[in-house]
Amino acid sequence: MSSIIPGFPLAMRVLLAVVVGGLTVLAFAPFSFFPLAVLTLAFLYDLLSKSTAREGFLIGWSFGIGLMGFGISWVRISLSEYGNMAPWLADLMTLLLVVVMALYYGIAGARVGRINSGPRWCAPLLAFPAAWVLTEWLRGWLFTGFPWLTIGYTQIDSPLGGFAPILGVHGISLAVALSAGLLWALVRWSGRSRYLALAGFVLIWLAGSVLTGVEWTEPEGDPFLATVVQANIPQNLKWNPDSRIPSLRAYVELTRDHWDSDLIVWPETAVTDFLHQVRSAFIEPLAEEAREHDSELVIGIPVMDVEARTYFNGLISLGTFQDVYRKRHLVPFGEFTPFKGLLGPIAHAFEVPMSDFNAGTAPRPLLRVGKRLAGVSICYEDVFPAEVTEALPEAAYLINVSNDAWFGDSLAPHQHLEMARMRARENGRWLVRATNTGISAILDHRGRIAGRVPAFQRGAYTAEVQPRRGATPFVRLGSRLTIDVAFLMLVTALLCMRREKLRQAASKP
Repeated sequence: MSSIIPGFPLAMRVLLAVVVGGLTVLAFAPFSFFPLAVLTLAFLYDLLSKSTAREGFLIGWSFGIGLMGFGISWVRISLSEYGNMAPWLADLMTLLLVVVMALYYGIAGARVGRINSGPRWCAPLLAFPAAWVLTEWLRGWLFTGFPWLTIGYTQIDSPLGGFAPILGVHGISLAVALSAGLLWALVRWSGRSRYLALAGFVLIWLAGSVLTGVEWTEPEGDPFLATVVQANIPQNLKWNPDSRIPSLRAYVELTRDHWDSDLIVWPETAVTDFLHQVRSAFIEPLAEEAREHDSELVIGIPVMDVEARTYFNGLISLGTFQDVYRKRHLVPFGEFTPFKGLLGPIAHAFEVPMSDFNAGTAPRPLLRVGKRLAGVSICYEDVFPAEVTEALPEAAYLINVSNDAWFGDSLAPHQHLEMARMRARENGRWLVRATNTGISAILDHRGRIAGRVPAFQRGAYTAEVQPRRGATPFVRLGSRLTIDVAFLMLVTALLCMRREKLRQAASKP
């Protein structure tokens, strides 16, 4: 059982890992060539299959550098073009983020390399999928979490997407990595083992395809008309005091064109003044106008606790009721500075308006909108599966507002929409998503795009949204089942490796 690339020196395998990692980005939006995720992970395992733990770390780290280097290079735009950071420092900080995030893949590679000495099926079918998923999961919460480019997102439109309402994005990642191991085995093994690998591969994809047709939640009541408005305010003008009146005028004009909708949603911080500063002059008259048209408004606006002098990134609902949600999971450096004593000097080099938000303390992300409860998230919050599920099963639908203008005309808005689609599918709820410069969209309960406003265009989109009730298995179980299974797989692989070593030692004269 030799590698597909026998005899390649470590330096060549490291270089190939960088290339393969970069190619993996093509499996994510906007390219969305989902089979590539399985192919590149199978190739990555082949690079690891003859490696030691040290070599596995270098190969995995290199793969991560390629993946992150290509996939999140847009971070530089927010730092330099809109954060006023010196270009050389923005380049350095982006590189540092890429290198640090790539370490997770190095950890996974080292773990696989350590188990290569066990039975031949342990590493590709147990250790590799388990190590991949556990390190992705770790990356999603350690040091506030950075779950971008989790491999399961690539399968939102593939048969494996059928696992989303049961296992969530991490469960799909496990299916992708296991499929990659089985594909590698199909190529490298022979005889009966090859047929077993083929059967396992087909079974996983067939199961996902069958699950795609299962309805986990059910309609509740009549559908309603929802509109997302996208004023397309350039990021370099958004916080400019001279642009506030024209910006508000743009949102109001778009809104008045759609008073026939039951719900109209504005993006994150569409209003850039604090709520208490504009309540009487702007918010209350707008709320009265919404009531006159029997419509509900949800607006992104910063909210200040005047007595405590603390402020929050917020959402307010206007119309039948008024309710406020304060963002709970903040963006590091963009909205707060983590480890302030240590990293404060870095934050000072990054000039972001209102970059000292406080986190909201609401136990659950729910907002009263008219007669219904909506599960809400602001920007970065919707990339954390567990936080969105906290709104269920009470939430009849989901709302997400964002401002992806920070990342310009890059991959980021497409990747973010892809993640929002996964949240809709995991939770079995429609999702109404309004963003500043795009991509605003309305998604159905299967994560399909009912319609969108293209990036960097001013406009609105209206669709019927069907409220739903009930809870998917993922809402009840979260990622626990997937993580427990992955941990058990890794422990089993380690025990198999130990048993194999004992057997080999006993067989020596």
